[in-house]
Amino acid sequence: MASLLGLARRNWLIFNPPEATKSTAPLRFGILGAADIGPQALILPAKSHPDVVVQTVAARNPPKAKAYAQKHGIPKVVDTYDDILNSLDIDCVYIPLPNGLHYEWALRALKAGKHVLLEKPSVNNAAEAEALFKSPLLNGPSAPVLLEAAHYLFHPAWTVFMSYVTPAAVSSAKAVLWVPKWKFAADDIRYRYDLGGGALMDLGAYTASSLARIFGVVAEECEECDTQSGTYDERCDRLYKARYRFPGGAYGEMEGDLKAPLDHMSPDIHVTHKPIVVPNADAGIDVHEGQEVVRTRKIVFKTFVQPAFFHSIQVDDEFVLRKVGDTRGHVKKWTDKKTIKSYTFHEANIDQPGEAHWPTYRYQLEQFVNKVRGREVRQWVHGADSINTMKMIDMAYTTAKLPVRSTSTYTP
Repeated sequence: MASLLGLARRNWLIFNPPEATKSTAPLRFGILGAADIGPQALILPAKSHPDVVVQTVAARNPPKAKAYAQKHGIPKVVDTYDDILNSLDIDCVYIPLPNGLHYEWALRALKAGKHVLLEKPSVNNAAEAEALFKSPLLNGPSAPVLLEAAHYLFHPAWTVFMSYVTPAAVSSAKAVLWVPKWKFAADDIRYRYDLGGGALMDLGAYTASSLARIFGVVAEECEECDTQSGTYDERCDRLYKARYRFPGGAYGEMEGDLKAPLDHMSPDIHVTHKPIVVPNADAGIDVHEGQEVVRTRKIVFKTFVQPAFFHSIQVDDEFVLRKVGDTRGHVKKWTDKKTIKSYTFHEANIDQPGEAHWPTYRYQLEQFVNKVRGREVRQWVHGADSINTMKMIDMAYTTAKLPVRSTSTYTP
């Protein structure tokens, strides 16, 4: 009963966070676009952060911007995105625009000296990612901060999950992500090629980035990619199933569906390691001279995208005690299984701030503010990470014989 009450309370607080007393000079955010993701990604997390205020919003549809501001308690509405970028009252810009507009407006914001929190996927393709994250605008000690909002990577659960992963020893991994069929209309921006739509662009930003992290490197090749198109534009995939080859003969798979049946709900990651010799301390037994312990590890991370609501990390280890180098015989075999949950870093014995009700976006905001303020940053999505994600997505589109999303004509 206590665990159920804790679950209910945590989930209630995710949507009703306690409001922090603001600092005397908080970072002031402007939002480009009255996007549906804004409340979850920034507006609600900002309420509990003492050093963040969402100050201004602009949208191409001014009445929509006014309604959005009134609904979410944003004090100021301006007519254009440029009004936000030119404002001396704005320190940071959050960009949740359609994918095809990310590159241009991220560069415009950086050129205006604003720190940028950029929705995922960062841009339309790998060429744009290379140009954006290697821009001279990001060079120098006083350069603005740019972060792709791969929010799930900031949650304690991901840190704990990765503590059980040995990238060089992973033999296979699979990441799946489903969206229920009723979530998005047939003409949603996710199905518009001109706006950078597609399931690989939306869901693939999660699954591709997770595979790159698990293997510690970008894939060598996408060997297979099956897709089904949406009804609005045949160039936009509604679902995908991709298989990648990684260095050393390892392989990774990912699946996503924007109109999944109701029995496909949990976004999961499955990881299998090659057998490796482990230190005696990891085996938990006394090992005599001339013997060694080999471990084969499997991990299942359930609800990896939004672990704040609920998650579990199942670690299954198979151990073999054998003579050194004896690949056929054994002295002893045994297994060890455990399930881990970590809603705070404290639960993981890591000295880092956080509350059980903090969603992934709140943990992300904590690190973004730390970066802007010049403080220590413990989790981050580097430019190279964002570039690798887009390389993986481009590989999949090419293998599927679908066009890579188009490159912006904008020149800073």
